[in-house]
Amino acid sequence: MLLELRINDLALISTLELDFSAAPKGLVVFTGETGAGKSIIMQAVHLLTGGRASAMLVRSGCQQAAVEAAFDISRQPELAALLNQQGLESGGDCILRRVISSSGRSRFFINDRLSTARTVADLTENLVNIAGQHDQQLLLRSGSHIDFLDGYGGLLEQRLRYAEIFERRQKLVRRRHQLREQEQHKEQKRDFLGFQLREIRQAGLSPGEDEVLIRERDLLKSSTALAELAGKSSLLLREEVRGHLSVIRKNMEQAAALDPSVKELAERISSACFEIEDLEGCLDAYLEAIPSDQGRMEQIAARLALIRQLQRKYGAGIEEVLAFAERAEQELHVLEGIEQELADLDKELLTVEAELLRLAAGLSAARAQAGERLAAAMQAELASLSFRQTHFGVSVQAADNPDGSGLSADGWDRVEFLFSANPGEPLKPLTEVVSGGELSRLMLAMKCLFARQDKVETVILDEIDAGIGGEAASAVARKIGELAGHHQVFCITHLPQIAACGDVHFLVEKVADGGRTRTAIRQLLPEERPAELARMLGGDHPTAQTVALAKELLEGKTLRDVSGLG
Repeated sequence: MLLELRINDLALISTLELDFSAAPKGLVVFTGETGAGKSIIMQAVHLLTGGRASAMLVRSGCQQAAVEAAFDISRQPELAALLNQQGLESGGDCILRRVISSSGRSRFFINDRLSTARTVADLTENLVNIAGQHDQQLLLRSGSHIDFLDGYGGLLEQRLRYAEIFERRQKLVRRRHQLREQEQHKEQKRDFLGFQLREIRQAGLSPGEDEVLIRERDLLKSSTALAELAGKSSLLLREEVRGHLSVIRKNMEQAAALDPSVKELAERISSACFEIEDLEGCLDAYLEAIPSDQGRMEQIAARLALIRQLQRKYGAGIEEVLAFAERAEQELHVLEGIEQELADLDKELLTVEAELLRLAAGLSAARAQAGERLAAAMQAELASLSFRQTHFGVSVQAADNPDGSGLSADGWDRVEFLFSANPGEPLKPLTEVVSGGELSRLMLAMKCLFARQDKVETVILDEIDAGIGGEAASAVARKIGELAGHHQVFCITHLPQIAACGDVHFLVEKVADGGRTRTAIRQLLPEERPAELARMLGGDHPTAQTVALAKELLEGKTLRDVSGLG
């Protein structure tokens, strides 16, 4: 139940605070001139329920707009449980807030904690029910009738279960289609993959092999120069140095005997002489190891050419080529198993489709029963709305051949509302024969039915009286008053009959403030209400007769046709 509503810098509203706590149940009406901003109230609540936000909603020159509402959920334990699941303590109250920046981004808050649009939508689904022009347009779309029927019949959970199985079946069908396409080209694909795999495997590649071959190739190219350099160095060591090494060692041994302080130096020189002799042997061994086989150069060139060819086909490096081979091998295994996977998948599909058909049949039967109940209930509601000669019907057409081919995400039914406004005329699709005023009453009747069975305590009616006048207006006023007997109802209206039934009456006006236009809303005092109703009846200059009729409406003495007075 809505207790308070605060709006800041939204459209034409600068600052607004409305307190509804004094009217926890009953009818709250909003009236005012066309364009004064009455629908901003509904728009603000719609934003709180997760409606689409836009930077255009932020008041010109402001950084952000904010909408906040306080609800009493003490009689709705399921909502308190939902808040507790999200770690949002309620204490019997729920405060929703939405902030929209001038860039168009928005944030949701529940009890002053940042929340998600999904959580807000789940919460407000059972907090408030909004009926406006959008809902009437939905009623004009036959494709949405199935949603109305399932909602009225309490079939949404059953439909959700069906939809889950339907989606599972669709995934299986898509996978089967993929496998059959693969099977059609299986032999060609298998031959091609086999060729690629053999080509790579026969090459016998090793990771890093190309780098080793390049180094060996470069060594072969330099073998002549290396042999010359190493040979000259070996010759110098052998002819110029080696013969003097033994003399140097003996000289230093004698020097150490004469002067002990030279002993360490003599040992170092002796060690260096032996090292030089060893280096000579190493240099000779290196000289002998320098490759000189030019035939090996041709082998390396051929091997590198093969590696480059494979890299151009399968990957930038040897590792990528080997990884390609692994993938090809795995794909070959998959191709080999297509027939078995198809057989398993067809078996699973039979089971899923049998379950899907069973659920669709159950859903269809439940819809047929719900359709009969809805038609009878709507007939009674319409009679109370001065539709005594009209007829309302619900057509639930199941698939002619329910073999699974005609199934959709909603089942196999085509649901359509039927209507006849005149006695003796056959029922026809509502979307083809209903007028604007009739549509408004049909929407109101349906909202009344839904309000009785759901757990929503707050209902908002946004100009649901469009196109209605005369006796029908009085009937609509009585129906809204009846709804307000067990719900908190907010009604934005142009009809004085409805406004007169309000327990609380707010006037919406445009005012100039500081050179800018803004929307102002104030609660009318009892003595101010006759003047507003007189304006609604006869314009800005009502007659004495019009004022008297306005007072009669407020006193509940008449709900007769008030059109044409001025």
